[in-house]
Amino acid sequence: MAPLDAIARTSLLTAALRAKETERPDRLYEDPLAARLVGALGSDLLGQVADASGPRHTDPGQGGPGQGGPGQGGPGHDVPGQKVPSTVDFNAIRTRYFDDYLLTQVTDGGYPQVVMVAAGMDTRAYRLPWTRPVELFELDRPGVLEAKESALGDEPVRQRVTRRPIGVDLLGPDWTDALVTAGYRPEEPSLWLLEGLLYYLTDDEARQLLSRVADLAAPGSRIAADMVSATTLTAPAVAPLLEVFERQGCPWLSGHDEPEALFAEYGIEAEAVQPGEESAHYGRWPDPVHPRHVPDVERVFLVHGVRK
Repeated sequence: MAPLDAIARTSLLTAALRAKETERPDRLYEDPLAARLVGALGSDLLGQVADASGPRHTDPGQGGPGQGGPGQGGPGHDVPGQKVPSTVDFNAIRTRYFDDYLLTQVTDGGYPQVVMVAAGMDTRAYRLPWTRPVELFELDRPGVLEAKESALGDEPVRQRVTRRPIGVDLLGPDWTDALVTAGYRPEEPSLWLLEGLLYYLTDDEARQLLSRVADLAAPGSRIAADMVSATTLTAPAVAPLLEVFERQGCPWLSGHDEPEALFAEYGIEAEAVQPGEESAHYGRWPDPVHPRHVPDVERVFLVHGVRK
């Protein structure tokens, strides 16, 4: 694989987690291409995250963070020498949740355009059973898309999918023009996914990205993302996991305690779900789910909303 920058390398971690999930007899989804995308670096990253996470004992009522991404916890304090909970369950839940979301919206809403922002090593164009024709736009840096295509070779996409990879810098000034040039029609409803991205951006960068997505999304379009709470960035329970990403040069930089309010600033009426709640559990979330009114809790949110 071609060399990738620090944030882009996290896509290899996601591929490694998805490959491991696919091996499980109780898997929540199947990604048979993930193992071809991991590479030595992805395996190394998974090892580091696994070393920083895993089962631990906590005070009663305490939860903990979830992924090689974010997590969720509660009041209490860490037991010295114990570890934060496994990254595996959150990644499995997040992937399955957004798989279901995309397929439901395409099937029921008939969205003809799906935009994957920071697509990384995502293989949904190849593995999901799309029920309607979709143009699937994959936005990421050119090196990331080249690495994926090199690993997958001539692997065909699923029926009804037209895949359109677009090599861009999502923090640069011209990615919106590149998307339109590739065939995206801003006047038509679209379905957007920002997965595993926003917490690697500063607050200003995340807001800039959401603003540009909202500008490109016609009324009735749907936007989904995962986010962490602001508390997560300083929570002692999450520190070992955060240190892994800090060492890799891709620290978590932003979080929001009220994602619905943040999305509303950009004309998106949103709902935020926590892993472990009824619609995002799948029998795999190991920790307590604290009500939103409980303060000072490290949380992860699965957010989705409609552009008004």
